[in-house]
Amino acid sequence: MNTRDQQGMVKKRLAVLVGCNYPNTRNELHGCINDVLAMKETILSRFGFKENDIEVLTDEPESKVKPTGANIKAALRRMVDKAQAGSGDILFFHYSGHGTRIPSVKSSHPFKQDEAIVPCDFNLITDVDFRELVNQLPKGTSFTMISDSCHSGGLIDKEKEQIGPFSVSSNISPDMETTNKTITSRALPFKAVLDHLSSLTGISTPDIGTHLLELFGGDAGLKFRLSAMDLMDLLETMTARERHVDSGILLSGCQADETSADVGVGNGKAYGAFSNAIQTVLKENEGALKNKQLVMMARDVLERLGFHQHPCLYCSDQNADATFLSQP
Repeated sequence: MNTRDQQGMVKKRLAVLVGCNYPNTRNELHGCINDVLAMKETILSRFGFKENDIEVLTDEPESKVKPTGANIKAALRRMVDKAQAGSGDILFFHYSGHGTRIPSVKSSHPFKQDEAIVPCDFNLITDVDFRELVNQLPKGTSFTMISDSCHSGGLIDKEKEQIGPFSVSSNISPDMETTNKTITSRALPFKAVLDHLSSLTGISTPDIGTHLLELFGGDAGLKFRLSAMDLMDLLETMTARERHVDSGILLSGCQADETSADVGVGNGKAYGAFSNAIQTVLKENEGALKNKQLVMMARDVLERLGFHQHPCLYCSDQNADATFLSQP
C-alpha cells in the first residue's frame, strides 16, 4: 500500500531485488535467487510494497534481463528517478551474490581495499558507485540496502558505522546442524576476478580497471573510469554532500574482512545465511523493528546457528533508530 504524508503526498515504496547464482560456472552459488524471491514475498505481504514497484533481476536461464552491472545500475537509477523530494519515499535494494575487494586509492581506508558486488558479467559495482547513488536521492527519501555477499561491510562509501566489527553480540552457544548442508563462501578473491576478466580481454595487466574499461566502457564503475586524482576529488565532493544529505542505510551480511555463507540443504531450498537470518527475525517478531534491532537479532540468529559472520549496520544515528523499511 502507498500512504500519504501530512502534505497529502503519496509515499511510494520502490524495490530492486538482485540474485546472482552464476549457474554452470566455477563460481556457482545456489541460494541467491531464493533469497530475493523470499524477500519479494516479505515486502509485498508485510511492508506495503506493490508488485509493479518491484523490479527483480536474476541470472536464471529463462531471465530476459540479466543482472549485469549495467542493468543493475540502470534499475537503481530508475528507482531513484521515481522518488520525489519531501515524499518520504522508501527505496530498497536487496543483493544476494558474490562480493569481492579490490585495491583502494583511498589512503584512509582501514583495509586498503574497496568493497564491490559482482554482477553476473563481472562488471563490478563498488562502494563509490553506491555512495554516488545515495547522494542523488531526493531530500526526504531513504535508501535501504541489504547485501548478502562477502566483504559487504562498508559498501556505501563514507556511511557511518553503527554496528561493526567491535560491536558485542549476546553470548549464545552455537547449534549448527551440518548434516546434508553444503556451505559455500559468497566471496570471489581479487585474483579470481582479475583472472576471469583477463581471459575475456586477452590483456596481460594486473590493473583491473583496464580490463573493465575494455569490456564495458562507459558502463564501468566510477572508480575505474576516473583517474586517481579525479576520483579523490570526487570523493571529497561526495563527502561534503554526505554531511548534509545522508539517506543511505546499509545492512551488510558480514564485516568488510569477512565472508558470507551460501547454504545448500540437501533436497531443500538453498539460501544465504544472512538473508535467512533476516527472514527468521521478521517471522519471530511481527511488530516493527528498528534497523539496529534487526541487525543485532540477525547476528544472534547466525551465532546461534554457528555461522562465523557478523552483520553490520551503516547509516546515520537517526536512521539507526528508524523502523526497518518504515513498516506501516
